[in-house]
Amino acid sequence: MSVANHDALPADRFDVAAVRAQFPVLADDGPGRTLTYLDSAATAQKPQAVIDALEDFYTREYASVHRGVYALSVRSTQRFEAVREKVCRLLHTSDPREVVFTRGTTEAINLVATSWGGQNVSAGDEIVVTQLEHHSNIVPWQLLCERTGARLRVAPIGLDGCVEVDAFEALLGPRTKLVALAHVSNALGTRLPVAALCQLARSRGITSLVDGAQAVPHGSVDVLAIGCDFYAFSAHKVFGPTGTGVLWGRRDLLDAMPPYQGGGSMIRSVSFEGTTYADAPQRFEAGTPDVAGVIGMGAALDWLEEIDREAAAAFECELLRYASEALEAIPGLHIFGSDPEKVGVLSFSLDCAHPHDIATILDREGVAIRAGHHCAQPLMKFYGVPAMARASLALYSDRSDIDALVSALETTREIFS
Repeated sequence: MSVANHDALPADRFDVAAVRAQFPVLADDGPGRTLTYLDSAATAQKPQAVIDALEDFYTREYASVHRGVYALSVRSTQRFEAVREKVCRLLHTSDPREVVFTRGTTEAINLVATSWGGQNVSAGDEIVVTQLEHHSNIVPWQLLCERTGARLRVAPIGLDGCVEVDAFEALLGPRTKLVALAHVSNALGTRLPVAALCQLARSRGITSLVDGAQAVPHGSVDVLAIGCDFYAFSAHKVFGPTGTGVLWGRRDLLDAMPPYQGGGSMIRSVSFEGTTYADAPQRFEAGTPDVAGVIGMGAALDWLEEIDREAAAAFECELLRYASEALEAIPGLHIFGSDPEKVGVLSFSLDCAHPHDIATILDREGVAIRAGHHCAQPLMKFYGVPAMARASLALYSDRSDIDALVSALETTREIFS
């Protein structure tokens, strides 16, 4: 979603009520039982289609993949492998051999840090991240630097929550081996200009990784247009199961990388004298995978393909504008981050209450938000706060959610005034 990119699109062509009806947890079960769920940046709720797909798989087709020659295992393997094609469509690429299944964005980044990083980063080299990264795109690189003697460098942001592109470019030098960037900030909703930043890296021969966990749920992603070398996302943020995710990587890079873990499935042959490894992506998928999780992710991507993504993005854009104006009208409330391209995240403080107290009182009113450092402690330090309250939107959010949030915040102000 982007305020600038979607102003001209007809948001009213998106039927949010019809979409919302497909999420059982959001059903109106009577007075006092309606959930206002505004924590989709942490994890998205699941449509009935995903729930049904998981039940059907466990009921009718469950078997281990890749190893069985019996019909049930063959069908399970076919469904499992078909999800790579679905990921390719989602990311606007074409080679399923570039799709590695992981436990999520965190494992995908750790895989690159360990495998690619261990092979390509040495003492004195530099890795560039930005000041608004999630811990999952900071700590793996710190661990790599500790192992190798490399140096982590940080591109600054402004008070608006946007990366300072000139300062980012100035950090790129002859020893820079990798830039690791969020596509969208989980704490601010800032949409980074990843195509421009990756191009700055590519023009200098620098490898790039994009953390797409917060971007994929909110609009179309084209990894070839972005020009990155690696892209990672988690299924649970895009309406699928937890514990499943994707690392997309350029095939030449994946083919040159050593295994991340050892075990079954990632080998050609094993003897006590030595082992030969399978090609990518199997080389990076040791052990029995979360077959049901991948099938559920495939169902989520099937479901998402039926959604008019442009109309949904336009609707979310309008809803974010409505929410921003409503929250800005509350005395003593401050919103962090003002990127005009931001997606549906509103992190804020209230002068009269700690974010944890805000979230506790809102929960009593049936409104679920997140409070804390949002796995972005360096960002909290930049803004000089220990924590933020965060309301985050998804394509099933509507104005009634915002109205409930505002009402609950007014109740919070009354309690603490």
